[in-house]
Amino acid sequence: MRIAARWVGGALAAALLAPSPAAALPRADGGDDTASEITPRLVAAVARGLSLLAERQQRDGSWLGSVGFKLNQNYEVQQDNAPHVGVTSLCGMAFLAGGHLPDRGEYGPVLDKAITFLIRHQNDNGFITAHQSRMYDHAFATLFLAEIFGQTARSDVRAALQRAVDLIVSSQNDKGSWRYQPFALESDMSITVCQLMALRAARNVGIKVPADRIERAVRYVLASQVQDDTPMWGFPRVDEEGYYALGRGAFRYQYQEDDTSRSSFALTAAGITSLYHAARYDTTLLRDSLRFLEERMDSVSRAPWRCHYFYWYGHYYACQAMFITGEVAGVNYWNRYWRRISTELLETGTAYSQAPDGSWPNDVGPGRSFATAVALIVLQVPFRYLPILQR
Repeated sequence: MRIAARWVGGALAAALLAPSPAAALPRADGGDDTASEITPRLVAAVARGLSLLAERQQRDGSWLGSVGFKLNQNYEVQQDNAPHVGVTSLCGMAFLAGGHLPDRGEYGPVLDKAITFLIRHQNDNGFITAHQSRMYDHAFATLFLAEIFGQTARSDVRAALQRAVDLIVSSQNDKGSWRYQPFALESDMSITVCQLMALRAARNVGIKVPADRIERAVRYVLASQVQDDTPMWGFPRVDEEGYYALGRGAFRYQYQEDDTSRSSFALTAAGITSLYHAARYDTTLLRDSLRFLEERMDSVSRAPWRCHYFYWYGHYYACQAMFITGEVAGVNYWNRYWRRISTELLETGTAYSQAPDGSWPNDVGPGRSFATAVALIVLQVPFRYLPILQR
């Protein structure tokens, strides 16, 4: 059996042969045997998914999605089936996660067109937005430009990236946080994480980012973590629908001194990931949060959150949190997480199964291109091509 998969810029340059299609690729834990993580089934699923995304890219370089925002546990659509800044950025990241680069190879034109779309939708103050998209989408666009910077010969990427960073920096509020729109006075941990990761990625590639702005954001994220032992482990305060919970190590949606703001699987995954990328490696802090994250993983896999954007957004961060932390206090959280999520995304006949056309489902949220991009990013983590996945 032959499984075709062209990886540009990585160890695979041609077709991969079963039963060990990825023997030249490194294991996530640094070992030589990759067969347990990078299997023929995974490679085939990734190839189908990337092929579908390439087919669905619009002539202007975008991917379509429902532009909207979180409203309680729902997704309020402002414009349906529109060129989507955030979805386009995540789709671009999915190709980068497979080792594909602009200007070369099978998917080089796909990435080049995505860059063009994002830069064309950057306004005079640096905000990358289209069809009322918000700061979430701007942050994903900034992160994508940072990840691709240095891997393209295009001269317009650096200027666009610096302007995007300047917008994030200038719109940070007094709390060290951000909200849905630039220059908002309110704060939100999940949006703060997006901006913090974009700033760190840009700084890592030589873009000018004031260190104090990163530090202020880190302080906000740290303040959002539940530090005490109440509620005790195993007895988190959980909402009626079983999604929101509070427990030691969790990260709250908004920092409040009375400890009343909610937390969740996705928020905690985002908090862990952002702190690690900001070089905060406190073992105790990570252990408590990773334990909470692992305990709450079931909360996004059951109704009514099955295939909800909570699921996909949560695993976008959880795969990074589990991978980059690896083993903490003798527990290999990555190995346990990978066995669960890879099975969930690759097995057939379930709510999370890849469709015959190569897509993954998203019943509530921006749509199937969004879900497919996130699924591909998750499944390609073991390839370790994305700079944000470097330990």
